[in-house]
This record gives sequence, structure tokens and C-alpha cells, in this order.
Amino acid sequence: MAYTPPLWPVSVKGVALDDQDRVLLLRNERHEWELPGGRLEIGQPDGSAPADESPESAVQREIEEETGWQVKADRLLAGGTWIYEPIPGRRVLIVTYGCIVLTPDVPPVVSHEHKEVALFTAGQVPELRMPDGYKRAIATWYAER
Repeated sequence: MAYTPPLWPVSVKGVALDDQDRVLLLRNERHEWELPGGRLEIGQPDGSAPADESPESAVQREIEEETGWQVKADRLLAGGTWIYEPIPGRRVLIVTYGCIVLTPDVPPVVSHEHKEVALFTAGQVPELRMPDGYKRAIATWYAER
């Protein structure tokens, strides 16, 4: 039998601020707030769905799919790479980018993947129900901007 090594799921996330310096967050099925983003796509052999060329292009695609916002991934955030266990026994490597919003005047929309979309100020983030890793990434992007 061939050996198949265990693999880590990887999720790229983006911290995106609107023109009023509010961070874009999505409420998931666990009733937690999270950053927009998702997994890198490997594409289809027939070319019907292209593969993501980079983590940056994946986070840009994911944010547009989930919220309607177009962004440019600016840089990987210090402290933005961490391991999250959303449910017992399932661990995910989170990689977080600070993003520049290219369409700040467009109201964000919620996709079928989430329950709610909202914008929060830096002062509101610490009190939200969300993993500390996301809170650290958000605070880093606010500090670096």
C-alpha cells in the first residue's frame, strides 16, 4: 500500500478596511466572526476552472466571491500565520494578508457561504466572538497602515 502523508488544509484570509477604516467580517455557521477568504483552488484539468496562481490571487478571488469587494493583497501580516482548530480534531493553517480595497464605495454583500456580513471599527473587534488569531491579524493591519 502506498504511503499518503497527512496534509494540512490551508486557508488564506484577508484584512480589508473600508473608506471609514472599518474591517470587513463575515459571520459563519458557528456564529463566529471571521475574515473573508478560503482555500487555494487547484483548478480543473480541462481548464473549466483555473488554478490559483498564488496565495495572494486566491485571497483576492475569495474576497470578491464572498463579499463583492475587489482587493489587492498587499502583504503577509506578521503574526497572521497560525493554526486554528474550528472543531475538535480538525486543524487548519491560516495565512493572513493585509489587503487594499479597490472598490471602497461598493457595499459588501453576503454570499451563500456565510450568515452575515458587517463592518467593525478597531475598537469593536476585541469584543467580538472570533478566534484570537484573527484579532491579532486585524490589529497588526491597523498598526501597519
